[in-house]
Order: sequence, then C-alpha cells, then structure tokens
Amino acid sequence: MRIGPYRLDGRLILAPMAGVTDRPFRLLCRRYGAALAVSEMVSANPRLQEGRKTLLRCDHEGENEPRSIQILGADPAQMAEAAKLNVSRGAQIIDINMGCPAKKVCNVAAGSALLRDEKRVGLILEAVVKAVEVPVTLKIRTGWDLASRNALAIARIAENSGIQALTVHGRTRACGFSGPAEYETIALVKAAVNIPVIANGDIDSPEKARRVLEQTGADGLMIGRAALGKPWLFTQINAYLEGQSRIKEPDVRELQDLLCEHLTGLHAFYGEYAGVRIARKHIGWYAKSLGEPAGLQAIYTTDSAQRQIHMIQSLFDPNRQEIAA
Repeated sequence: MRIGPYRLDGRLILAPMAGVTDRPFRLLCRRYGAALAVSEMVSANPRLQEGRKTLLRCDHEGENEPRSIQILGADPAQMAEAAKLNVSRGAQIIDINMGCPAKKVCNVAAGSALLRDEKRVGLILEAVVKAVEVPVTLKIRTGWDLASRNALAIARIAENSGIQALTVHGRTRACGFSGPAEYETIALVKAAVNIPVIANGDIDSPEKARRVLEQTGADGLMIGRAALGKPWLFTQINAYLEGQSRIKEPDVRELQDLLCEHLTGLHAFYGEYAGVRIARKHIGWYAKSLGEPAGLQAIYTTDSAQRQIHMIQSLFDPNRQEIAA
C-alpha cells in the first residue's frame, strides 16, 4: 500500500488513540510489525499549539518513516495552519480526524460531527491538502447515525479533494464502540474510490484480520483497542496473513521484559511524576494476559518509577511473596 510517496512495508496501521499512542507505544508497535503508527490527535486551536501536552504528542524522535500525526478541528484555515506547523515539527503524513465520537469533540463541531456538514468537510480537506506538500489522509465513521450514513459521499469528496488514503471505522458516531462493525459499508467505499481504503473496527485477532480484508477488499487494516497491552498482535496478524504458523503469546519472561521496557520508556518520556501515573493503565492492559494477578493494586498506587519497575518484576516472579506497597 502506498500513501503518497511512501510505500508501507505492511498492511497494518496503529490507530491514533488519545492518551495511548504516544511515542513510547508507537515505537513498540512499529517494532512488532505496524507499518505505520499514527500519533494522538492534536488540536488545531492556535492557543494550544505550544502547550506541553501538544508538544509531547508532536515528538517523533527516533521513529521510522513515515511519521504520521492526526489533527483535529472544524475551521479550514486553522486546520491548514495546524497541518503546516506539524509538518515543520517532523510529520510526513497529516491525518485529519473526522471520526472521533467523544462528546467534547462533537460539541465543538469537530471529529465525527463534521460528517453532518459535507460542504465543510470539503472546505477543510481542500484547505489542508493545499497547505502542505506531504500526503494528507482522512479518518471517518460511516455517518452520524444509522439514519444518515454518508460514508460514500464523504469518500468521494475526500478523493476529489486530494486525500491520499481513507480510513473508515465501521460504525456511526451514534454507535460509539457498540454493536457489530459495518464491514459491508467499508466494502462499498472501497468499490467507489480509487485511493487506498483502510478498514477499522473490531480487528482483534489474526483470523478476524483476514476475514475483514476478504469481506471489504480494503488495502489495509487499522488496529486500535485490540493492541492495548498487546503490541505483539501486529506480529501475529502479519504472520497469519503471510501464511505462517500462528505465533504464540509471549511467555511470562518475555511479557515482563516488554512491560518493563514500556514503563521505562514512559518514565523517560513524561518524567517520573506523570510517567508513573500514565503507566498504570498500560499495566492494567498487559495484566489481562496474566489473568489479573494478585498484587496489582499495590502497583497502581506507587508514585515511584523505580518501585513500579521493581514491583512488576516481583509480580512475574513465580516464587514471589505478596507484593507490599
């Protein structure tokens, strides 16, 4: 699959997820086989561009090419300026968010709320494409609600505006993350346009990945929530799609090493105070692979980076005693 001048070395893409797809997690997922890892969305609001949170989201140091960042907003001029700014900060692909279902996003007419205003969609896409020389991609849902699905119309607007690839989450905004994904709608979109189409929604296993590719005809797959605490899922899916034997889950020692590496990266990236706290949710996701072992509560409450790592190591020790806070 190509996005502009970039030929991806696979069909799997890590979805942008607020509060999750920071640089440490993107680096892990790329190492485990994601051909592209899209950053957390950043606001096009000029007042937020120099904030610490935004600057961290724009940090691509050490990432392989191509580097993609997602921007969010409802004003064409602001979105164009945000695209230019992020290219100056190292982005090689600009992704536009028209799929986020969060109320705080939709309440300001951004994210998936834009799907109700096709004219504004066109204005935003044209403004961003004209503003930068790098490829611009778009992520959408199938529509605002079940009664107003318009993914086909949006896809055609996107192609005519110069969008280089389109990701479709197979649900409406009203559906949130509930109910089955509409792979049949993604198939219709793929048949209607000549740009790469990436399928997204409920792709959580190698077998499901193959079924979705076959059902939709999509050029690629975007994986989000299924990769939380399981970055090795990309390796498993890639191997299965290539006809190899199914790759087993990491053993306890491999999982310990991976989690400690991830936590160390978070501590270094955010600093100890924020890093330890952000690490807690990741620990919870990894812990699902261990059947939620006893001792997690103590790990969630420590404020020390060193102690957090030590407690993880103790948690994985088969001869461990009860972990003390």
